[in-house]
Amino acid sequence: MGHFERLQFTARITYYIGWISLICGGLVHVNIAKALFANMGLTQRNLFELSVVCFLICAASQLRALSGTTSGTTSVASTAEKKPMAT
Repeated sequence: MGHFERLQFTARITYYIGWISLICGGLVHVNIAKALFANMGLTQRNLFELSVVCFLICAASQLRALSGTTSGTTSVASTAEKKPMAT
């Protein structure tokens, strides 16, 4: 598994964990399964913070994977020869 595939896999996993934690936070908010999450020691705020962190990791992984694929190619600006300025 290459670098790009690992980043894509990390992004996919954190994306789904983020959605699951948002749904669980919504269930706690409407008092469904509140006792279950209270027994696990997870509050509504903790579930929200977990979802935000997961989405940030997901976005960072996706951006890094995309920038990694474009860094392998050379751009026109980086290959252009620098000429001295005319005086």
